[in-house]
Amino acid sequence: MKKFTTVADIGNLGAALEEARIVKADRFAFSELGRNRTLLMIFFNSSLRTRLSTQKAAMNLGMNVIVLDVNQGAWKLETERGVIMDGDKAEHLLEAIPVMGSYCDIIGVRTFAGLHDKREDYEERVIEQFVKYSGRPVFSMEAATRHPLQSFADLITIEEFKPVERPKVVMTWAPHPRALPQAVPNSFAEWMNATDYDFVITHPEGYELDPAFTAGARIEFDQRKAFEGAHFIYAKNWSAYSDPNYGKVLSMDRDWMVDAEKMALTDNAYFMHCLPVRRNMIVSDDVIESDRSIVIPEAANREISAQVVLKRLLEGLEG
Repeated sequence: MKKFTTVADIGNLGAALEEARIVKADRFAFSELGRNRTLLMIFFNSSLRTRLSTQKAAMNLGMNVIVLDVNQGAWKLETERGVIMDGDKAEHLLEAIPVMGSYCDIIGVRTFAGLHDKREDYEERVIEQFVKYSGRPVFSMEAATRHPLQSFADLITIEEFKPVERPKVVMTWAPHPRALPQAVPNSFAEWMNATDYDFVITHPEGYELDPAFTAGARIEFDQRKAFEGAHFIYAKNWSAYSDPNYGKVLSMDRDWMVDAEKMALTDNAYFMHCLPVRRNMIVSDDVIESDRSIVIPEAANREISAQVVLKRLLEGLEG
């Protein structure tokens, strides 16, 4: 594997899940694979689970790890060509990227959508420049439109907990006080549509996601109807995708919060969320604290998804 930014890069999902099972059974079985190899993790945005899980996964594989927080530990970077750099940005990404590549073997990049220019966000300009100019295998630690490490961990978790062979998985929009990117819901939809699960997306009208990610899923505007018979409830907020409201908060309807009354409509469903989560906005205390909440095992599987991806990237270096 030479890069990892979408579900297509992982190949056969059954093989990836079996590899995840092997890695989870013995996280240090491949510790020689990363000997004398260096991972550079570049953060344009804050992180907790992604930073810790990916660094731990690299260490399990015997890698050296360099972590760069662009906003605190480097010059401010310009990302656009043709800009007269007479402001507060001292270095251009086009020089910084190949320099970074010279210090490492694999690069992980984390960057968010600006939510101002849909075209710019959906072209994934930052991570695509790393793919093009770094000369190194690049993987996404979240980008403007996708979060594949999270979605891979979500899939691993569902496979571990599913009570039936073909579970009903529901992704529900929930209210949030701020405008959030569509990366996690886009990515979750893309990965779920690559399975044979019964996959349903529920959200208020106006919160339709890019059809490139949701095609194949059932869309239901009635949240309670969507929850009926579900085995997994995946809650997530996102801002509007469609023009002219791109990046805007159209609703803060608290009736969309996941609570015990709605979970009672399911088939004893598990509750999932990528974290961090706004309690009593996205989900009620009693739901996230219940024995059907699997947000902690889900987060723990971030180490496993990252390790499978890094293992494959390292193996690609040997090829």
